[in-house]
Amino acid sequence: MRVGMIQSNYIPWRGYFDFIDDCDLFVFYDDVQYTHEDWRNRNRIKTGSGPLWLSVPVIHDRTTLIRDARIAYVKPWVAKHSSSIAHAYGKAPHYADYAGEFFALLESRPATISELNVLTCRWLMSQLGITTPVMMSRELDIAGNKYTRPLRMLQQLGASTFLIGPRALSYTDVAAFRAAGMGLEVKRYDYVEYPQSRGPFLGSVTVLDLLFNLGDRARAYLKSTTQNERIV
Repeated sequence: MRVGMIQSNYIPWRGYFDFIDDCDLFVFYDDVQYTHEDWRNRNRIKTGSGPLWLSVPVIHDRTTLIRDARIAYVKPWVAKHSSSIAHAYGKAPHYADYAGEFFALLESRPATISELNVLTCRWLMSQLGITTPVMMSRELDIAGNKYTRPLRMLQQLGASTFLIGPRALSYTDVAAFRAAGMGLEVKRYDYVEYPQSRGPFLGSVTVLDLLFNLGDRARAYLKSTTQNERIV
């Protein structure tokens, strides 16, 4: 069983969903420290004048875990995000097919950024035809640091292979995985361009861009053209 773990992101890019699709089980790794000005609470959309950041205001300090980082609804960010998305994609071929449901998720007012991210991620998975089971890391009562804890979690889950992103390799103890008889694969992110409105192609934006432009054909552009690299 191939298992992957990533911290939840706000309306992630297509590579995040390709990663989930490659897993037999995906774990939202949200019982770790919240990181400021990161993908946890923001992402980009494509506009006529270039990429635009959409950020969810979050209440946190240096000790706050992602799962506990509360959203600040005193700021009208939901209306701002909805308006920005509508302005950027209102004329996209499949905007009307998805926008209403997505905006309803934002308006449901999840308490934490983790709750919002998981809610929208599950919805996006369903639109992309991804059926991978998901769970929260908090469901596994396992201690340890970023070097030791993932392997212990994988062993409890009965995993045979751990899928990681390229950046995670720098803090993954490859020798420990080899000694434990646990497979290790690195995800590769190489994608073809798809039909996109408003100027030159921009790939590093939310997967909403893919859905609004291609609709039920989005799945055909979801997968990396390069195979994952087996390390162990």
